[in-house]
Amino acid sequence: MAYADDSKDFPEQSSRLVNDYGSFLSPQEVAALEQKLVAYNDTTSTQIVIVTLKNIGDYEIADYADRLANKWQIGVKGKNNGLLILMTKEPHGITIRTGYGMEGTLPDAIAKRLIEQIAKPNFKQENYYGGLDQMTDAIIQIMSGTYQADGRGEAKGNRAIFIFVILIIIIAVMSVLSKRGGGGGGIGGGGGGFLTGMLLGSMTSGGFSSRGGYSGGSGGGFGGFGGGSFGGGGASGSW
Repeated sequence: MAYADDSKDFPEQSSRLVNDYGSFLSPQEVAALEQKLVAYNDTTSTQIVIVTLKNIGDYEIADYADRLANKWQIGVKGKNNGLLILMTKEPHGITIRTGYGMEGTLPDAIAKRLIEQIAKPNFKQENYYGGLDQMTDAIIQIMSGTYQADGRGEAKGNRAIFIFVILIIIIAVMSVLSKRGGGGGGIGGGGGGFLTGMLLGSMTSGGFSSRGGYSGGSGGGFGGFGGGSFGGGGASGSW
């Protein structure tokens, strides 16, 4: 996507993945996010970038972010596997922008859900680090195929009912076996409790995971952007 020469309106290309120009985060929080995103980039070559700014003038936030992402060339050339999270302070705004190669994996509807269900609740409480940390965890889960939606659909409801019925049957069977065997180990003892716990956990594991995102190595320093392109995919919001 070609743009007019407006480079003076944008920060120069950074050598970092987390760039807190808007002063939303502490140095320790910046370092923690940087470490996680560098490790993810080192392992997958996918570049998730966070930029915060005080303001962006008269630009629409999505337009500004697309221009910035293309100016910095976030992602790897040919793969276009970059993603930009841009926050502004005046007014409060956030957008998630996806490179061409990310649009199929992180559709606009999912990007919007991340903003509505993770970013906004945290940012309204001025928990900026928590929102960004949880949101990047969710994005990494989506990229790795381990992300679960929030369960508002019919399929999730049917799954929960099925698991509940199975749970009741297993508890009933364990109760009978326990009475017959005097509670001595096996299914009627500790094994049953473990299995019950697993089933209960599966019923309550839907939704966004606030932790447990990418847990790769510490990673080295960020090696720089690789020529990725953006075409307007993503979602925006305010809080």
